[in-house]
Amino acid sequence: MSAIDLPKARRLAFGVVLGQAAVTVMAAVCASALSGQVAALSALAGGGIATAGSLAMAGLVFGGRAGASAARALSAFYVGEAVKLALVVMLFVVVLKVMRVAPLAMFAAFAATFLVYWIALLSALPALSGARRGA
Repeated sequence: MSAIDLPKARRLAFGVVLGQAAVTVMAAVCASALSGQVAALSALAGGGIATAGSLAMAGLVFGGRAGASAARALSAFYVGEAVKLALVVMLFVVVLKVMRVAPLAMFAAFAATFLVYWIALLSALPALSGARRGA
């Protein structure tokens, strides 16, 4: 069994959120250059939705007490993921009802933010597998 280094995990989680925000801005700049203001705002909305969901999850999971038990930590992950999913769905509904969007720009930016998550996860796996071998 290996232990998770909480400060590193917290840094990684909030680093992913920061990376998602940066990708959102880059997607909006690209969308603006390619298709104009509606596409740029759509990209900001799509990427912002994913970033907000990740921020909510990171805040719920890593905002509590550092000395929480394993059961509480697992529960925090479940609650964080449920809140993230509900927030993403709710924000998509609001954006689609309130804004005139360019769907391709919005969903492309949303998808691009997931690349940040997967790249961070894949880069963290070698450290995780090294921890398992050492145990």
